[in-house]
Amino acid sequence: MKRLVVVPLALAVVITLGLGPALAWQCPVQWKAAEEAIKKAEAMNTPPEAKALLTEAKKFLAESKKHHNEGNAKIDHAHSMWKAKAALAQAEAAATISTP
Repeated sequence: MKRLVVVPLALAVVITLGLGPALAWQCPVQWKAAEEAIKKAEAMNTPPEAKALLTEAKKFLAESKKHHNEGNAKIDHAHSMWKAKAALAQAEAAATISTP
């Protein structure tokens, strides 16, 4: 009975400890996705509303890189991640608006 509790608990600890560093290296992956989405949307015939979204996406991407490069704490990387994801969402929205 004791083994049934210890094994899953040990597995959970190993996964949790291994997940933190893995997430820290996701910022560049998120940037690349956002940059590709921005380029894709810019290549389309974008209406003024989409151009505003692309401007916001570029701003979020720049802020994301700033948080990542200047940050030392986990919260800085968390801010970098959500801003990169927001940039991706803005660019995808611009692409959606730009499709006929």
